[in-house]
Amino acid sequence: MSSSYMQNIGTKLFAKHIQQYTPQDPMYEMYTDERGRQKRRKRTIPPGLSQRDAKILKSVQRRAHYLDRSFSVCGLRFGWAVVIGLIPGIGDFADLILSYYVVLRKARQAELPEWLVRRMLLNCIISATAGFVPGVGDVVVGMYKANFRNAQLLEEFLRIRGEEFLKAQAEAQGGAQVAKLPERDAEQVKPGAGMETATGHPSTSSTSGAKTGKRKAMEN
Repeated sequence: MSSSYMQNIGTKLFAKHIQQYTPQDPMYEMYTDERGRQKRRKRTIPPGLSQRDAKILKSVQRRAHYLDRSFSVCGLRFGWAVVIGLIPGIGDFADLILSYYVVLRKARQAELPEWLVRRMLLNCIISATAGFVPGVGDVVVGMYKANFRNAQLLEEFLRIRGEEFLKAQAEAQGGAQVAKLPERDAEQVKPGAGMETATGHPSTSSTSGAKTGKRKAMEN
């Protein structure tokens, strides 16, 4: 199956899920306590993920927060990416390298489809290019928040992966059949990726991930 065809499938699938999903911070979320007060807490990891994917997501969220939202001045939130970008000559180039190695390279360890990796890389390039514009460049970088966007993309993608794995696991346990992704979409999402198989080795495909879910169901 051609990569362009798979990219088209994945983009449509992802856009459908992410259009109403806009977290305000890659690391924290707001909630209302029993007294009706607004408080902040760390974002909840989506259910149904392997320990590997959960660890990767936490790491990317933490890094993105510090790079894009770690400081607040007069109500404006910005991070180390803006501070580094202010260094004359090398700041914006260093920001691009930092965004790639600290956030994007870590995210790729979660077996993301290539079309999603390219989209995340594009965010880094847009931010770095804007930074070279004299005067307003660093302001644009602070507003665009490429690392925050990439953390958001990763979280939403892994949320879909976790949901699909839980559906497969529920079906394996003898529950009622639920609507699942078509096989061609599951190839993109890879439900169960990173789960340990019966041999104790990490799973690298949706098929082995589903088998892991069935094996756990039988053990229970």
